[in-house]
Amino acid sequence: MVERGTHKPKVGGSIPPAARISPPLKRVELAVKTDPQWVHTLLERFDEFLADHADCERKASAMAMRLVAKCPDKPQIIPPLIDLAIEELTHFRQVYALMKRRGVPLAQSFIDDPYVNALLKLLRSGREERLLDHLLILALVESRGAERFGIVSKALKDPELKEFYRRLYAAEVKHGSLFLRLAALYFAPGAVSRRLRELAAEEGRIIEKLPWRPSLH
Repeated sequence: MVERGTHKPKVGGSIPPAARISPPLKRVELAVKTDPQWVHTLLERFDEFLADHADCERKASAMAMRLVAKCPDKPQIIPPLIDLAIEELTHFRQVYALMKRRGVPLAQSFIDDPYVNALLKLLRSGREERLLDHLLILALVESRGAERFGIVSKALKDPELKEFYRRLYAAEVKHGSLFLRLAALYFAPGAVSRRLRELAAEEGRIIEKLPWRPSLH
């Protein structure tokens, strides 16, 4: 790990906005692929899926800002996390616009997400270990979202919705890689790879156990 003020950061200079960081270190490899039949559950109840999707975007933005607040001593990750929070909030606005056009109300409170809740239980207790886990869990969440947005895009018939979810797929792929890149700024590559494999295996077990519902996760 590189501590502020003792060594040069592994990556020098300011970090560009989330959407412009390229090329990523690598893409997250999910241990378990989503069953292609999953998509039929949400297509049959697409308005409910939209409400859940909007919640996911709100939570993603809030999660990025919580990390900013918790990591004042990790200045290299702060600018891209702020950019990410803004981007996720933009996605929320876009989903909400779709909901308004379809007459779908916004949920009065956050919808419970058993998938994310289960993943967060895997966070270790040490400050640095917890930060690494948090970054890698978010990389997995974004990568799962990318996979599923891709499935949704292919299954939709409406051209506008199909293109919207295709664009979201591309954005989520970049977000997953972004969290890996941020982890690599402060943690050794071997530690990142080992813990990512462990968490990816757990994420696969979690996703296989969850019942299908009209939600992203």
